[in-house]
Amino acid sequence: MSDTHHEDVQSHVKTYIKVFVALAVGTLVTVLASNIHLGIVLGIIVALVIATVKGSLVAGFFMHLSAERKIIYWVLVLTAVFVVVMMGLIMFTRQDQQGRQQGIFAVPQGHVPAHPAE
Repeated sequence: MSDTHHEDVQSHVKTYIKVFVALAVGTLVTVLASNIHLGIVLGIIVALVIATVKGSLVAGFFMHLSAERKIIYWVLVLTAVFVVVMMGLIMFTRQDQQGRQQGIFAVPQGHVPAHPAE
């Protein structure tokens, strides 16, 4: 009983060390990526990919989500899909506003409102 428990603990420690090394490499990749001029869109994509990988490692191993039931994975995937859809909506509406006056309360040129609320 004691030997199997000891082997089980050693197995978990080896896994945690591997995850720690992967997170350290991910941190190094993050620092290196921050020194490369990728542009705004590509820079955001690279940053989100790196953050997703590192966050998945933390959630999967340190928060023990890798041992959870399949319903947890479906909820996580559904959440990720909603995040992507909402980000896409934001990007779509932002693209729609290109060429227009920026700002929520932008007043068209030549138009003077009679009331401040107009």
